[in-house]
Amino acid sequence: MKLRDIALALGCEVAGDGEIEIAGVAGMEHAGPDQLTFLANPKYAHKVKHTRAAAILVHEAVRELPVASLVSANPYLDFARALALFYQPPRPAPGIHPLASIAPTAEIGAGASIGPFVAVGERVRIGRNAVLYPHVVLYEGAEIGDDFTAHSHSVVREHCRVGHRVILQNHVVVGGDGFGFAKDSQGRHRKIAQSGPAVIEDDVEIQSLSNIDRATVGETRIKRGAKIDSLVQVGHACVVGEDNIICAQTGLAGSSILEKNVLLAGQVGISGHLTIHDNAIVYAQSGIGHDVKEGAVMSGSPAFEAREWLRAVTAFPRLPELVRTVRQLEKKIGELEAGLRPPAQSNE
Repeated sequence: MKLRDIALALGCEVAGDGEIEIAGVAGMEHAGPDQLTFLANPKYAHKVKHTRAAAILVHEAVRELPVASLVSANPYLDFARALALFYQPPRPAPGIHPLASIAPTAEIGAGASIGPFVAVGERVRIGRNAVLYPHVVLYEGAEIGDDFTAHSHSVVREHCRVGHRVILQNHVVVGGDGFGFAKDSQGRHRKIAQSGPAVIEDDVEIQSLSNIDRATVGETRIKRGAKIDSLVQVGHACVVGEDNIICAQTGLAGSSILEKNVLLAGQVGISGHLTIHDNAIVYAQSGIGHDVKEGAVMSGSPAFEAREWLRAVTAFPRLPELVRTVRQLEKKIGELEAGLRPPAQSNE
């Protein structure tokens, strides 16, 4: 594919030879002489002079090096779009495999591809163009929108609702029971029925081995455009807001509310019954035990404002030295005070 054709497809400007043939895309360090790469973060600009790529997606044209440029307002996004020009994941042909189990009351939309050993329960409704890979299970009463993709061993439990263009990667569970138990008079844990569904809105993707628990009452909701990484636990009655990013090994305890555009880095823990407001960022391995205000950047466990945390963590290795210094000062002050005390007077 010629570079000028890629530029036309992406709406970018070519600086250099637009007739170059591009065979694929790759990262800057691995791109070959027939590939397109990108520079999205200026701190990696020094690597450009070492790239072997034929062309590069950038904010501003690279003129001092013999590499063609595609000038883009968003090089990272356009790199993703360029990748889609060269690679599309295989899509199975429409049809229902004879080894699939489809309940007679289920409604399957046009264009569906349903693989072997898929189980679709009673009164399930599936929209158009669904792809269900082998061993997917949809429990009774589940409602699924158009263009749904469920990879092998993913599960949508009873009466849960899934919107349009949702992708579930392998081993995702939507609507598993929330972790709810009550102690009886003998101290035994009695299970609380989890009656509320999990609701997944449009354009959500959930990565492998993540769980979205159903609610005791009410619902658990993942709002439009949220992206959830692998090994994430979303507890019962949580709300994950629009366009949230939740990275791997993060856990949300019950009734956590995340508003719009929240970013949780890896291994974040949320204690539950709190709200993280719009545009907040929580750094990796942070523990959140209280509400987070809009636009805040948090770090640490327990978490507090990230700039203060950076100062604190810089000082942390010096704490033993500081403690020794304080003790030495206390000793000297004690000696000075003892030297300034008047001698005790005798009554004789």
